[in-house]
Amino acid sequence: MVSTLDAEALRQSSLRYLWMHNRDWTQMAEEGDPVFIVDGHGVRVTDSEGNTWIDVNGGYNSVNVGYGREEIAEAAYEQMVKLPYFPNGTTTIPTIKLAEKLAEITPGSLSRVFAVSGGSEANETALKIARAYHKRRGDQGRYKIISRRGSYHGTTAGVLWLGGTPSAGRDDFEPMYPGMVHAPQPNPYRCELGGETPSECAVRCAQAVEDLITFHGPDTVAAVIAEPIAMPQGAAVPGDEYWPMLRQICDRYGVLLIADEVICGFGRTGKMFAIEHWDVEPDIMTVAKGIVSSYLPLAATIVKQEIADAFAGENNQLRHVLTFSGHPVSAAAALKNIEIIEDEKMVENSAEVGAYFKEALEGLKLDHALIGDVRGLGLLMAVELVADRDTKARFEPEAKIPDRLNEKFRKHGLIFRVNSEVLNIGPPLCITREEVDEIVHALDLSLWELEGELGVAQLT
Repeated sequence: MVSTLDAEALRQSSLRYLWMHNRDWTQMAEEGDPVFIVDGHGVRVTDSEGNTWIDVNGGYNSVNVGYGREEIAEAAYEQMVKLPYFPNGTTTIPTIKLAEKLAEITPGSLSRVFAVSGGSEANETALKIARAYHKRRGDQGRYKIISRRGSYHGTTAGVLWLGGTPSAGRDDFEPMYPGMVHAPQPNPYRCELGGETPSECAVRCAQAVEDLITFHGPDTVAAVIAEPIAMPQGAAVPGDEYWPMLRQICDRYGVLLIADEVICGFGRTGKMFAIEHWDVEPDIMTVAKGIVSSYLPLAATIVKQEIADAFAGENNQLRHVLTFSGHPVSAAAALKNIEIIEDEKMVENSAEVGAYFKEALEGLKLDHALIGDVRGLGLLMAVELVADRDTKARFEPEAKIPDRLNEKFRKHGLIFRVNSEVLNIGPPLCITREEVDEIVHALDLSLWELEGELGVAQLT
């Protein structure tokens, strides 16, 4: 616990000097923010005033093993004492071992690992590999990338133009990078193409990708990139036909398939990687967040051996350098993190407790007229609130639903910030049923209060 005077001094320093993610320091000053966290264990964190909170989204759906795992800190410390970095043109033992471990646990022949610092870098690297691969095969014109509207692949200059979400505004950074093509999102609850079932939506949205490839010309398309489960869409799980069809379409036209597992990977959906739910092997997979549970910056782009082989041979290497790529301290932390996930059966816990959590959220739907949909897999879930359940009508912006909910969640002990009526949920994989009950109770209270203010009739 920090003294009152020190806490206020730190708050003023943050308001004066710190540029936080998607926060306005003038608004924070008015609201008494920011809250700053000084300790954490499991799903709970403690702020500077000694208040304990449940972190509903484990950082950015990223603290998979939970807070306070001293084993990871010890692994990082031991490596830092031995060797904090490496000379140009060399590598280190933990970096090699991490690459080997990732090759072991990822699907199929995914085995060549390019380590980076974060998810945006991993996806940027994937795009560069895809385009460079085609050039090495003599397909000079393949530069276009198909992504899906409403997806999120990062905020660096290239991947910013993939997909697109309201929370990742792009107007300030125009013009768009050339070659970005956008396909429909296979969200069964709000299918762009009018599919009335998950299967119908999946088939139509996959066919739309093929239509785009043929419209633009297969000889211009380098890759399709997609999240197995789209978190910006509120854990939208596509119908089972979607991913196998996408794999077949990409094979048919010689297009690379990139699976963005930055959020979905390392047990989040109840399997080690979400793509395993559909038995599909992508050509390139990107991972971050759960690879090291955000204890240090680390991510990776993992490539099928058949694709990586195009970069073998003298003067044929991928021309791509990042200073912190393959950092030995992050690699050592990641190895310990993956060991914890496996030894403590956190993937299985994600599946089992996730199913319990989803059932509890579906129970809330019986009591709350505002809940239009509950969806997700494992511990990647969402609740979508609507003004009218029958029509799926959204709330008017003037209702300020996100702001009102954020205030109520905070009152009931949750760190759970939302910026739309879609409540994305992704707690640490170590969460227990008892902790799920606490979260669901706080959500229940918050929704009752909101419905009371809106004058929404109780369901019976």
